[in-house]
Amino acid sequence: MSTPALAGLTDSVRALTEGQVTSAALVQASLDRIEATRSTVNAFRLVRDAEAVLAEAAEADRRLAAGERAPLLGVPVAVKDDTDIAGLPTAFGCRGDLPAASADGEAVRRLRAAGAVIVGKTNTCELGQWAFTEGPAFGATRNPWHTGHTPGGSSGGSAAAVAAGLVPAALGSDGAGSIRIPAAWTHLVGIKPQRGRVSVHPYNDCFEGLTVNGPLARTVADAALLLDAVSGAHPSERHHPAPVDASAAARREPGRLRIALAWRSAFTATRNPLHPDIRRAVTDLAEALARLGHTVEEARPRYGLIGLSFLPRATAGIAAYADRHPDPALLDPRTRGTTRTGHRLGGRALRTARAREARQHRRIGALFATYDVLLTPTTAAPPPRVGTFDDLSAWRTDLTMAAACPYAWPWNVLGWPGVNVPAGFTTTGLPVGAQLLGPAGSEERLISLAAQLEADRGWHLLRPALDPL
Repeated sequence: MSTPALAGLTDSVRALTEGQVTSAALVQASLDRIEATRSTVNAFRLVRDAEAVLAEAAEADRRLAAGERAPLLGVPVAVKDDTDIAGLPTAFGCRGDLPAASADGEAVRRLRAAGAVIVGKTNTCELGQWAFTEGPAFGATRNPWHTGHTPGGSSGGSAAAVAAGLVPAALGSDGAGSIRIPAAWTHLVGIKPQRGRVSVHPYNDCFEGLTVNGPLARTVADAALLLDAVSGAHPSERHHPAPVDASAAARREPGRLRIALAWRSAFTATRNPLHPDIRRAVTDLAEALARLGHTVEEARPRYGLIGLSFLPRATAGIAAYADRHPDPALLDPRTRGTTRTGHRLGGRALRTARAREARQHRRIGALFATYDVLLTPTTAAPPPRVGTFDDLSAWRTDLTMAAACPYAWPWNVLGWPGVNVPAGFTTTGLPVGAQLLGPAGSEERLISLAAQLEADRGWHLLRPALDPL
């Protein structure tokens, strides 16, 4: 086994169970690496008190020594700072004196029940609305593969923490690609589950149904293990999909599948030129799928004007969060502008947008009468340089972001699952990814296919050169 914090989730669980390492050693290594990368990666907004975290690790070691077992017993993990941990503020990328959460969110409760040791909360952009993780509240989170570039957003802190080996896996959230985009740009597996698969409690329907929680990890098995550990809705939530066994899916062959390869994105009112290195990488992935026995054909999903449903839901979701901030004047001017838009669209336009979803399921879902899986690039561009968006207006920020990331967000409108898989690197060494997308409840098929690709391509064997210890 390698340096403790560099091991993956499943390897860490195995080593703990077999007595090859202690939870105390894993957690201390994680804390040391977090501290050593504060000035370079800056993945964490809050690190929990070391004495308390190490006490939890010692208790995990006692339970392990007594023969007790739990899915994540003694393993250090991190959660994005949009998720409540009792006693800590949920800043969600914002400045200001925010109150401490009075209770754990349901996903955190499930992590604790699985035995995980939560070391801290990772950085996210303000209210999770951008594909970069930068802001005056915490500075810039940087990509471990190239620290001059962003790891993406809004789960950029979680992605950077895993890619840099600070934790074996982390929880993120995805409202317009916010797990899949940073996973693509940091060479990780990122799973956006079916809506309701992982709780968003204390909310019952986050960002008007756009946002879900899910895992980021180096391997499919690690992401599946974390997904299984946190899956399950709170009784108060609106969505309760039938359960899946992600870990079992990661261990079995997917069978021969019909795969649609789509290069065109949904309409965004922007030019979305696909970077030639991303086209090459996704083409290589499609050829690998064909070599593995799958039928791969180019196709065009009938997206329609799905953006007309996304905009009211996204802006109303941001407005709802912004309205809860104790000092809205501290919010980014772009956020305040989006909040005003959300208030304007939060009535009839929002109701119409949500009512369209059933028709969108039928229109876009017609693709799955012919195909089992949809393959697309995850982004149209490689990760931008840190600071790219600093001086842009709200309008220019949205246009630039839409041009770079036009592929992910329609699946948030639909509420369906998707998995980012590493697709390779640009000629300058920047990671890029591809999406495996499916209809409602198709996580097991997507995970099985991703695991088959991983075994063939060995992406998990590559690590960034950055190593602080």
